[in-house]
Amino acid sequence: MSLDKRKQLSIIAKKLCRELRLNQTESEKIIWGGIRNRQLLSKKFLRRHPIFFDLTGKETFYIADFYCHELKLVIEIDGEIHKSRKEYDRNRDEYLKGCGCTVLRFTNEEIDTDTTLVLQTIEQYLK
Repeated sequence: MSLDKRKQLSIIAKKLCRELRLNQTESEKIIWGGIRNRQLLSKKFLRRHPIFFDLTGKETFYIADFYCHELKLVIEIDGEIHKSRKEYDRNRDEYLKGCGCTVLRFTNEEIDTDTTLVLQTIEQYLK
């Protein structure tokens, strides 16, 4: 991919990430409140962060709900739409794992029911 195309892709990703940050779900707000500003074991998390990759000669990106670069940890919050995207999510997770990332998935219901348990699960992984 040329540098011009890479720059254009980066601009698109940044714009999309900004829009997604402005439209967080309640569950995402709750988790962000518990992990932002190095609150969880002093680990830095980024919200709505693009992860770029090259798939068969075409560079593209996935947007992680939350990402810790130090540990290559992706945290995904699954709402209603994910019930109809199981195969897409499974393929996405496999690709991210192939890139060395670990993916933790939580549903909105898990977060609404027991936020403390979700944050403890994330913390256990961080140790």
